[in-house]
Amino acid sequence: MIRSDNRHLYLQVIDRIKEDIKNGVYKEREKLPSEFELSKMLGVSRATLREALRLLEEENVVTRRHGVGTFVNPKPVFSSGIEQLKSVTNMITEAGMEPGTQYLSAEKVIATKEDKEHFKRDDLEYVVKIERVRTADGQPVVYCIDKMPDDFIPLEYVREKDSLFQLIEKHTNINISYAVTHIEPIGFHEKISTILKCEPEQALLLLRQMHYTNEDQPVLYSSNYFRADQFSFHVLRKRV
Repeated sequence: MIRSDNRHLYLQVIDRIKEDIKNGVYKEREKLPSEFELSKMLGVSRATLREALRLLEEENVVTRRHGVGTFVNPKPVFSSGIEQLKSVTNMITEAGMEPGTQYLSAEKVIATKEDKEHFKRDDLEYVVKIERVRTADGQPVVYCIDKMPDDFIPLEYVREKDSLFQLIEKHTNINISYAVTHIEPIGFHEKISTILKCEPEQALLLLRQMHYTNEDQPVLYSSNYFRADQFSFHVLRKRV
């Protein structure tokens, strides 16, 4: 039962469910009791419980499937501070797993208006576009779409096993120093979710990143779709 304290009841429910998951009362991918049963067990109204479950879903602790029930999400395997610029290869390696790459396509395409804006080059005619699936111990975890000006790296080099960061540094005098990142949670994507073998209604985290040199030259534009059940990102914020 939830005991009264100075906080809202739904916050107490959130803490209780998280504690039960941590203690193994509810295991990964296990279905929680029905709303009726859970609200009765916790001694709260169904409205309070629903608000708690809504927030838990926003935190990616659970997934609610309409007409089916609420399920405990697996704890992410990979975690990284978003303020740290790491390649996907490094994130997988640091988790003690073997990184791999499945190349879907690598081609030279006509630069779009958006490409010219991203790279701040009105004279840009072509970009190299690379679509890959990154794997951890053979399992697909990230879908990557990368673009860079075609005069940086010849197309024949992009299938090397190195990460793109290493590839750029290996074949050019360009060193990536920082990136500007936008994070967007998205729902089921017919193509990408299927390739990444996501469960129905499993969320994805889309990171759009433009990578720059120390001289603020834009080098690489990436759209990376991470499985939200496998990856979590956090940021250190300091008071000013």
